[in-house]
Amino acid sequence: MLHRVPAERAGVLSGSLRGLTATEVAASRARFGSNDIIVAPPSGWRDVLRDTVRDPMIWFLAGTALLFAWLGDYIEAAILAVALAPIIGMDAYLHRRTQASTEGLAGRLAARARVLREGALVDIPSTEIVPGDIAIVTESQFFPADGVLIGGTANLQVDESALTGESLPVRKHPLELESASEHTQSIPQERAISNEHWGAAGTRLLTGEARLRVVFTGADTLYGEIVRSAQTGAHERTPLQRALTSLVTTLLVAAVVMCLVLAVTRYLQGHGVVDALLSAVTLAVAAIPEEFPVVFTFFLSIGIYRLARREALVRRAVVVENIGRVTCICSDKTGTSTEGRLQLTHVLPAPGVTEQKVLHTAAVASRTESADPMDLAVQERAPAAVEQRLATFPFTEDRRREVSIVREQQGGLVAAAKGAPETIIGMTAISQTERDAWLRKTTELAASGHKVIACARCDLESWEGGEPERNYVLLGLLAFEDPVRPTAAEAVKKAQAAGIRVIMVTGDHPATARAIARDAGIGADPPRVIDGSELAGEVSANSVDLNHVDVVARCTPAQKLQLVRALQASGEIVAVTGDGVNDVPALQGADIGIAMGERGTRSAREVASIVLLDDNFRTIIGAISEGRQLFENLKLSFAYLLTVHIPLVLTAAFIPLAGYPLLYLPAHVVWLELIIHPTALLVFPQMPSSDHLRAVARTGRIRFFDAVEWALICVIGIVVTAAIWIGYVRSLGPNQHVEHARSMALVALVVASATITLGLSGLRTRSAAVAVIASVASALVLVQIAPIAELLHLSPLHVDDWLLAIAAGVVPGALALLMTWRRRARVGSSSQRVVSSSRSAGHTA
Repeated sequence: MLHRVPAERAGVLSGSLRGLTATEVAASRARFGSNDIIVAPPSGWRDVLRDTVRDPMIWFLAGTALLFAWLGDYIEAAILAVALAPIIGMDAYLHRRTQASTEGLAGRLAARARVLREGALVDIPSTEIVPGDIAIVTESQFFPADGVLIGGTANLQVDESALTGESLPVRKHPLELESASEHTQSIPQERAISNEHWGAAGTRLLTGEARLRVVFTGADTLYGEIVRSAQTGAHERTPLQRALTSLVTTLLVAAVVMCLVLAVTRYLQGHGVVDALLSAVTLAVAAIPEEFPVVFTFFLSIGIYRLARREALVRRAVVVENIGRVTCICSDKTGTSTEGRLQLTHVLPAPGVTEQKVLHTAAVASRTESADPMDLAVQERAPAAVEQRLATFPFTEDRRREVSIVREQQGGLVAAAKGAPETIIGMTAISQTERDAWLRKTTELAASGHKVIACARCDLESWEGGEPERNYVLLGLLAFEDPVRPTAAEAVKKAQAAGIRVIMVTGDHPATARAIARDAGIGADPPRVIDGSELAGEVSANSVDLNHVDVVARCTPAQKLQLVRALQASGEIVAVTGDGVNDVPALQGADIGIAMGERGTRSAREVASIVLLDDNFRTIIGAISEGRQLFENLKLSFAYLLTVHIPLVLTAAFIPLAGYPLLYLPAHVVWLELIIHPTALLVFPQMPSSDHLRAVARTGRIRFFDAVEWALICVIGIVVTAAIWIGYVRSLGPNQHVEHARSMALVALVVASATITLGLSGLRTRSAAVAVIASVASALVLVQIAPIAELLHLSPLHVDDWLLAIAAGVVPGALALLMTWRRRARVGSSSQRVVSSSRSAGHTA
C-alpha cells in the first residue's frame, strides 16, 4: 500500500530535524489549516428545530390537528397532537445520535501531542499540529496526524485496526534520513511512501518510540475522511415514506376539492349557508386522511419492539420499513458467520513426537501476559510450566515467528519457537522432501478454513544473548479455526431461498475465506472468491459481474464501501455488517448498517441503523423476516383504511350532491372513526410473525399495492358504496324518513367494516375478534336503543334491515379474503421461483 504525497506537501519532508520555527508554524497553519480531524456538527435546539421543520409530515399533522380543533373535533386534534410527539422525538434523537457518533470517533484521537520546535520538545494540543511538524509518539499513544516515520527505535509495531480492520500489529520502519533529503535540492515533486514508513491518525503505536514528520492534518487525513463520511452521510427518506407522502398529499388535495364543490353545490341547491358549511365540514372530517401517518408511526413503534425481541436494537425508526426490503447482505466473517473465537482443533506432531510435547513447546513460546487469541487458545490446552524465562523475541510481520529462551525445571536451556510454517520449517534441517510434505499439509489445512502455525525446539548448551535462528527440531503443526456458528448455514439457506444474496467480506486469505463460506453455505459450490484489489479495479471499470461474487477476501474499508455502492447501483438494497471504525463508511453508505453489539466499537454502533445484541447472522435474517412481515401487516392496515374510507367519502360527498338530505352528521363520522382508528391501529400491527422469510421483488421502487390489489380495493369500495347508497335511498322512501335512512347506511358501513376486518385478518389475533364484535355491538347500542338513537338523529332498524346489511357485507368480506389468499399464494410461488433460480445459478456457476 502506497501513500501519495502531492507536490505541494512534499516539501515538508525536507524540513529541519530540529522542527519548525514559529514563523514556519504560522505559515503552515495559514496554508493548510489546523488539525481539526473531528469537527463537531451544529447542536442545540435551534438546529434541531431547523431540521424538524423540514419534514412535511410534521406540517401535515400540525395543520390537520389545527383544522380539527377549529371544527370543534378536539378528540381528533388531540390524537394528531400526540402523533407529533414521536416524530419530533425521532428527529431530536437522530440529531443526538450524530453527536454521539462524533464523540465515539474522537475517542481514537490524541488529545495532546509532543512536537519538536526549534530543537525543543513542546507539549501542545493536537489541534495545533501543522504539516512539517515532527511529532514524538511513545508506546500506547495514538498518532496525532498522518505522516512519514523519520526516526525512532527498532521494532516499531502499530495497531491499524481502526483503519484497516486487520487485528495483527503492523511492522513499521523509519524512512532513512538520506532518502528523505534526496528531494530537498529541487522543486518538490509528488512522492509515493510505502505503508511501512507511514503513521496515520487514529492508529496506535504498540511498541517503541517513533518520530513522525507530519504531512496531512485535519480532514485531509485518512481518519478525517472516515469522519467526514460519518457526519455528512445522507439519511434520505425511504421509498415507503415518499410513497406515503405522495398518497396522503393526493388524498388531501382530493378532499379539499370535494369539500369546496360540495359546499358550493349545496348552497346553489337552495339548502342555505348552514347546510352548505355542515356538508363541507362533515366531508372534511371523513375525507382528511390523517389515519395514514398515524398508522405508519404506530407501525414503526411496533416494529422497534418486535425487532428488539429478536436481539436487534433499532437506532433509526424508519429502518423498520427498510429492513424488509433488503436484497443483499454484505457480512463480515468474524462473529456473525463464525463465533468470533479461535479454537485449537488439530495437533499434527512430527514422527516420534507426542501431542503434549508440541502443545507444551507452543505454550512456552507464547507470552503468559499475551491477549492474542491464538496464544490464549494454546495456553488453555497446555499451560506452560517454566522456571525462568530469559528472553522473548516477539512476533512481527517481517519475522513471522515468536521465540522464547527459557530455563526448564530440569535446568536445561531451550529455545521454543512458533510461527508461520514456512518460517519455522526454514529454521530446521529437515530434507526438501519432508519440507514439501509439511507445506502440503499446511496448504490443506488453510484451504479448510484453518489458521496454521508450526512449532520447533532447539536445545541450547549455553546462551550468550541474541535469537537462535538455526538447528531447530520441527515438532509439528497446530491448526486453529474460528468455528462457523451452528445456525449460520440454516440462516444463509433461508436468506437465499427468499431471494437475498449473501456476500462474505473479510480481510482473511482467499483460501480460508472460501472454506468458511462453503461451510456456511454462501453462494455456489465452491463459492466464487475474488480479492479486494481485484474487485476495486473491476468495479471502477464497470466490468465485474457482481451477480456471481460470493466472497471478497483481503478487502479494505475503501473497497468495502466501493462494493456497497456498486451493488446499490445495480439495484440491490444492501445491508452491511461491521464492528470497527474502519467499517463506518460502509455502514453509513449502506441502506441498512448493522453493527455488532458485543464486540463492535462505539462509532460503528452509533452510525448503524441496527445493533445486533448477540452478533449472530441468524438475527439479521430474523430481523429481515420481521421487517417483511411488518410491511405486509402495514399493507393490510392501509387496505382496510382505503376500503372503508372510499365508501365513506364517496357517500358523504355524492349523496348530498345528488340532492338528498345529509347522510352523515359530524357525530356519525366520529362514531365511525372510533371504529376505524382502533381497528387499523390494533388489529393489523398485531398480526403474528413467522419464521418463514417471505420472498419479495428485487426492486428499489416500492409501491403499497400492485395493480390487482388496487383493483380489488376499488371494487370493494364501490360495492360498499353501492350497498350504502341503495340502503339509504330505499330506507328514505317517499316519506323522506331521514333518521331511518341514516341508520341503514351507517349499519351497512359498520357491518362491511367488520367483514373486511374478518377477510383481511382471518381472525388470527384476539384483537381482530374484539374489533369485529365491538364494532357490531356499537351499532346495536347506538341504533337499536331508541333514546340514544334519537340523540344521534337515528332510528332503530327492523330485522329485515339488519339481514340486508349483513348480506351486503358478505361480498366485500369475501373480496378482502380473496386479497389475503392471493397474497399468501404469491409468497409461496415467489419463494419457489427463488429456490429454483438459486439452484440454476448454482449449477451454472
